[in-house]
Amino acid sequence: MAKSNADRSAKASAKRKERGEEEIRLHCLPGTRQALAELMAWSGIEEQGEAITLMIHHLHGLGPGGSLPLLTPPRHKYVIPENVSRKLKLAHDREALRIAHDE
Repeated sequence: MAKSNADRSAKASAKRKERGEEEIRLHCLPGTRQALAELMAWSGIEEQGEAITLMIHHLHGLGPGGSLPLLTPPRHKYVIPENVSRKLKLAHDREALRIAHDE
């Protein structure tokens, strides 16, 4: 007799629990999804879970020194445009003159 879906599901669930398997959820923006899709295409991997698992294990294999630079988030630098800088300088000079005049 064939097993029912409930029987198969219960067996799979028990096996996952026995192995200590745990679900990890990942919510990501379209850019991250696109990067993952490209990584998967380059390596010929079809399942997202497999790709993410391999990346985690390869990063871990690099050790702290090798993986830390790859896990450091990029910092954005803001450069103040010249016209804004000029306006700030004018406002500062005006305020300095006003303070000097008040004294």
